[in-house]
Amino acid sequence: MTQTQDVCTAKGLHHVAIAVKDIHDTVKFYQEVFGIGPAQIEDIPDQGVRAALVRVGGSQLEFIQPTDPEGGVARFLDRRGEGVHHICFEVEGLQDTLDRLQESGVQLIDTAPREGLSGSIAFIHPGSTNGVLVELVDQDTARR
Repeated sequence: MTQTQDVCTAKGLHHVAIAVKDIHDTVKFYQEVFGIGPAQIEDIPDQGVRAALVRVGGSQLEFIQPTDPEGGVARFLDRRGEGVHHICFEVEGLQDTLDRLQESGVQLIDTAPREGLSGSIAFIHPGSTNGVLVELVDQDTARR
């Protein structure tokens, strides 16, 4: 891989995603124990998940529950159980960022942005990030 300095500038950590078996029970637990506010749970059919983003101070947690028993999150839960699934960085100009990453030899799962819970998203393969699944989000393209 070639030098990747300035290839992808993260504006900040957008969220940490946790794979769960029951999103409703998980949200209730985090509300009761940690005092998080209300959570809007949404189905994201093309990703095979039900998801909720919740604010915790200046950060966010995303809970993801598989709806597709053959999908990636379901396989993750089968292999590893509930726990941290990925981290997400906010970026600007997602397609340009993906192009630069690919040109630099970074292995991508998505070579083009797709719609996610918070805007356009794409994933970097854990093989290029020391085993961590990394999501990139461009909030300038958030669903309206």
